[in-house]
Amino acid sequence: MDRSEVEPGLSPEGREILRTAHRFARDVMRPAGLELDRLADPAEVIAPGSVLWDVHDTYRRIGIRELSELEGFEPTELAQLTAMVNEELGWGDSGLAISLSVANFPRFFAALTGDEELTDRYFSSDSTAIGCWAITEPDHGSDTLGFTEAAFDDPGVKANCVARRQGDDYVINGTKAAWVSNGTIADVAALFCTIDGDAGFAKGGVCIVPLDGPGVSRGRPLDKLGQRALPQGEIHFDEVRIPARWMVIEPDLYTFTVESVLAMANAHMGTAFVGVARAGYELALDYARERRQGGVALIEHPAVRSRLFKMFTKVEAARSLARRVAVMGAVGTPEVRYSIASKTFCTATAFEVASEAIQILGGNGLAREYPAEKLFRDARASMIEDGCNEMLSIVGGARL
Repeated sequence: MDRSEVEPGLSPEGREILRTAHRFARDVMRPAGLELDRLADPAEVIAPGSVLWDVHDTYRRIGIRELSELEGFEPTELAQLTAMVNEELGWGDSGLAISLSVANFPRFFAALTGDEELTDRYFSSDSTAIGCWAITEPDHGSDTLGFTEAAFDDPGVKANCVARRQGDDYVINGTKAAWVSNGTIADVAALFCTIDGDAGFAKGGVCIVPLDGPGVSRGRPLDKLGQRALPQGEIHFDEVRIPARWMVIEPDLYTFTVESVLAMANAHMGTAFVGVARAGYELALDYARERRQGGVALIEHPAVRSRLFKMFTKVEAARSLARRVAVMGAVGTPEVRYSIASKTFCTATAFEVASEAIQILGGNGLAREYPAEKLFRDARASMIEDGCNEMLSIVGGARL
């Protein structure tokens, strides 16, 4: 379906952008995602000649990477359009959608350095650099986002990655975990780390770290259940030295920054996984119209129609929540409880709808010939990444 024709409130320019995103998702992301998912060795995903690089190159070329910089759009329309584009990318392939989004994540923090050479190198319009958000650690996952909880500022909780001030520099040592999205391919990181390491996560900072310099090494790409097109892996820092001006967020603003970034990231996850839920529903609907059982198409059976309608309702409810949250965050101050509600509800919806799609496809739903089982695996991963849904609900509850 051409969603640009049914989405209200879009200008002609917005409709064309949405069509571009849909064509990219359909013609580039989907086939690439299926191809990468089937690779037995995750190292092949990032190997030279992998279709992964074609996806990133095409995304840069078609001009939807930086929607926030578009001119001529009212803030509400631009927020709605961004949410629609994110949904299309999630519909295309959720792992690739996350990789594309995270690739540009360090840009905002790089601009805060005031270092024009740094920003030109990694974030100019013609740069091919890929970024990552390095926050999760070998011994710490969602607790690095638990800024409402006592453990967040407990000095007894020791981080695995620490920066210490030495004169005009910071020196970084430690490891970021295998779950760093784009960790195996990134050229530059927005590194969230503890400063001095003696006051828990609350005494943290955010710095820009090029990943091609001395002291930086990588682990093997992570071999995962789902989102296999998203390259993830450890990053090791051994006496990595950066100018102090590249530490753009220091402890007095760290907790606020974590909350703000979580609000942004969870809102994005909500819109992307509406796309996954939609993909599962559309797959099941198309199959039910074509597959015959008992002498009639599956959709002629009342039980199947009822199941499909419940799937349809869940997708529409998730879309409404995700878009409302996206608009709230874009035209006002993002409130983390709303973004968490979007992320947890939409990812759970994607998982439920993908599971229902498998049930409607029956035995074929278990076969890799059909993408239902891939959607199911991809959706399952979403309830853990960007903060596991249980921990996020605790944080969201603390903000009620």
